[in-house]
Amino acid sequence: MFKFFKKKLGDAISRFSKKAIEEVEAAEEEKPEDRKEKKEEKKRLKEEKKKKKEQEKKPEEITGLPKEEDSEEEPQEIIDKQKQEKKPEEITEKPKQEDRKETKKELTEEPKEERKGFMQRLKERVSSVNISEEKFDDLFFEFEITLLENNVAYEIVEKIKGSLKRAVTEKPIEKKKLDSLIQDTLKSTIEEVLDFEKIDIIRQAKEKKPYIITFLGINGSGKTTTIAKIANLLKNNSLTSVIAASDTFRAAAIQQMEEHANRLNIKMIKHEYGSDPAAVAFDAVNYAKAKDIDVVLIDTAGRLHSNKNLMDELKKINRVISPDLKIFVGESITGNDCVEQVSRFNSEIGIDAIILTKADTDEKGGTALSVSYISKKPILFLGTGQGYEDLKEFSREEIVESLGL
Repeated sequence: MFKFFKKKLGDAISRFSKKAIEEVEAAEEEKPEDRKEKKEEKKRLKEEKKKKKEQEKKPEEITGLPKEEDSEEEPQEIIDKQKQEKKPEEITEKPKQEDRKETKKELTEEPKEERKGFMQRLKERVSSVNISEEKFDDLFFEFEITLLENNVAYEIVEKIKGSLKRAVTEKPIEKKKLDSLIQDTLKSTIEEVLDFEKIDIIRQAKEKKPYIITFLGINGSGKTTTIAKIANLLKNNSLTSVIAASDTFRAAAIQQMEEHANRLNIKMIKHEYGSDPAAVAFDAVNYAKAKDIDVVLIDTAGRLHSNKNLMDELKKINRVISPDLKIFVGESITGNDCVEQVSRFNSEIGIDAIILTKADTDEKGGTALSVSYISKKPILFLGTGQGYEDLKEFSREEIVESLGL
């Protein structure tokens, strides 16, 4: 699972990083930003020198005399008056040469720090890349195509795009860290997409008796085999079950379900073909109550999700037995068709969880990301083969790891 998607995703990340660096560097060469910054730096230095000269010329800062506008007396009269009041040594006192040196040093220190800041910024410019939002949109197009080709729903693509844009456009990024930043952002986004509350069937089945599960889905999705796998899982956890063969429409559906029940040594309730599916489900629930059976597993007809009669039939079953859990069973390899089926069943019937079959043959893997995010329902298991033990509990961590993130 995800082998093809993993390779394509890794290639897309590398191409995105490489192209981003190349195009941003090419754009920076055309812009005279460095020259403009140098000119501004020279202008600041000239202003500092000018201020320094003005401060040295002011007599009030050197002699400690008051400014002319602060006094109505003539300057000479003020000097004579101060000579009478002060001692000879105070009159002749002048600023020390050391103080002048310190003042001069203070004035020249700030431009040096600014020069150092400019060089640091220049160094950062050479070793980092700053991607604009407009440039990001151009770069992400190829990345978007890769995701869509691997059955990732458009809503998730937009979510990934938004997360990546915030990560790479808000501030300059070191070139050598761009790949890892994209991978980390993708990882956190996918973890968020798959962040749903898990449903523990075994625990819930032990808390209520009988625990009723209805299985929904179209023909050929592996629904019948999945029911047998769940029955085997329950049996391995010391829980008894009964199967209701409520698919009274499809030819050989009852015989196929009965074959699995016999192999697992599990009771199955059946009626004739064409009979009321809700009646079969009702009888199975009553049998479980009478025989103290833990779980009732109800198979249903699997016509197309666009079939109104099918939806009405399923709604009737739900009204009659009030199932505790409604599980949609879909093929992982059908991609966006599976997403559409989930959306339709959820809006018409209301599903609680999802099981994806044929996951072992799904090299793209985008369906696993899409169905849960679109429906807001958890994926319980992945079907990985035809054996009864080929039912793998869904793990978000394993999905992320299998994508190479």
